Amino acid sequence: MAKITRIEAHVRTADVPNGGTQGWVYLGIAGREFVLNASGTANGTRTGDNWTFVLGEDANVENPAYNDPRRPQLDTDDLDRYPVYVRFEPVGPDPAWCLERIVINVNADTDHPHTFDNPNLADFGEDRRLWLGQEYGKQLYLKRYDD
Repeated sequence: MAKITRIEAHVRTADVPNGGTQGWVYLGIAGREFVLNASGTANGTRTGDNWTFVLGEDANVENPAYNDPRRPQLDTDDLDRYPVYVRFEPVGPDPAWCLERIVINVNADTDHPHTFDNPNLADFGEDRRLWLGQEYGKQLYLKRYDD
């Protein structure tokens, strides 16, 4: 049992036509949902973007005080009590989003880091991308891969 002080979400949007989005991307973890939107940028991701969104210590997301796992304090025990997922809400004229990769690290710089991934997106290639949208499905669950 340890306090969750920092969550890193490594997200890569596929470099394909209309792969980017203006939609909202959410991370569900430890019983809460967070918005993944980099501070100082428009909402969404561009085609070919490769971002690391940081929640908690050294946050780089919009509204960091409201997207903070320390407010209220989340605990690593909750990582096994609730599913970990990424959720997408479409917006705009090209509402779909092509997700190529996502890896979540919790407390990465500690003695007990936690990693979440989806093995179906572990390699590159057309059959290793996931289109998310109103007509395709909007959620992807992640699996825990701790050492």
